[in-house]
Amino acid sequence: MSRPDRLVVVTGTGTEVGKTWWTAAVARSLRAVGHRVEVRKPVQSFAPGDDAAGLTDAQVLAAVTDADPETVCPLHRWLATPMAPPMAAAALGLAPFTVADLAAEITWPPGTDLGLVEGAGGLRSPLAADGDTRDLVAALAPDAVLVVADVGLGVIHQVRVVADALAAVGIDPTRMVVAANRFDPGDPLHRANVAWLREHDGRSVVTDPGELATAWT
Repeated sequence: MSRPDRLVVVTGTGTEVGKTWWTAAVARSLRAVGHRVEVRKPVQSFAPGDDAAGLTDAQVLAAVTDADPETVCPLHRWLATPMAPPMAAAALGLAPFTVADLAAEITWPPGTDLGLVEGAGGLRSPLAADGDTRDLVAALAPDAVLVVADVGLGVIHQVRVVADALAAVGIDPTRMVVAANRFDPGDPLHRANVAWLREHDGRSVVTDPGELATAWT
């Protein structure tokens, strides 16, 4: 299987910061202008019953890309326990898996313009028995890392911590994009946080998925 023209790992400053929403929105925007976009979720854990309701991340992402949810995330990596994936696997009595196992299971059809790989939880949240999404970034060597962050109080600290962690595996600032989730232009704190990240910290920050669709076209 070939590598996409552009490979992007999507991670976050924490859990429930909007990674799946941003991944789906970017995929939708690029597909709308004719690009072939594929999305992968190497492993997912979720509350029992979410799959029946069509609410797992893999199902949301599959619906956006007209894919089979089991192509987005292999069925044996669907862990119906709301814990970090390696903890969920242990709770379910499943064999442990490694970051290398997850990376090896990511495949792409030829002709993919953009491949999005969404991690689980925050960048340093356990993803496998031997590592986290930062280790997956190191294994995949993506062209960019999209870091989704809640733009409210504390975001500057959170982004700096994630940036330092990514720099340790070779991701320099030019390959990191911050997605300011839930940005409200009428909120002075949101505006100030985005301005500080851009002007003081020199970060690439987007507040709308359409900005990425334009930049990555």
